[in-house]
Parts: sequence; structure tokens; C-alpha cells
Amino acid sequence: MKKLSKTEANETIEKFFKDIENKTPAEIRKIKKLAMSYNIKLDGKRKLFCRKCLMPYKNPRVRIKKGTKSVICEKCESISRWKLR
Repeated sequence: MKKLSKTEANETIEKFFKDIENKTPAEIRKIKKLAMSYNIKLDGKRKLFCRKCLMPYKNPRVRIKKGTKSVICEKCESISRWKLR
């Protein structure tokens, strides 16, 4: 793979997350590695996939309780929690 500039890498990441529903965990791992190598923050995009199995969320169970949003992965049943603002 050729060397990219930071803006090109950012555009690649943005394009990738436009169609995340059809991606595999291996592709998500590759994009995460690209973002880490160019020191690009994924911010809200990291909430689109499970942090344990790296599968994109298609139909997760979502619970909101006491200012915390809990998302339960449909594949591996892991729970991701985020504070609501």
C-alpha cells in the first residue's frame, strides 16, 4: 500500500464509514489501524461497531438508564456503555 497523506487517510476513513453495514471485522480492523497510524480520532464512528468482535451494529439492543446508554451486540453479547450528555 502506498503512503497516504493525513487528509487522504481521513477521506478514506470517511468513505469507509458511509457504508459500514456491509463491512467485515477484518476490514474494520484495517481501518482502525489506518486511523491509529495517522493519529486520526474516530470519535462517533467508533460507536457504529462492537469493540470486542468488530462487527457493525445492525440491530443491537439499546438500553438507556440513569444517563448511560448501553448497547448490547447481537453477535457476541458484549455490552458497550457510553455517557449521555
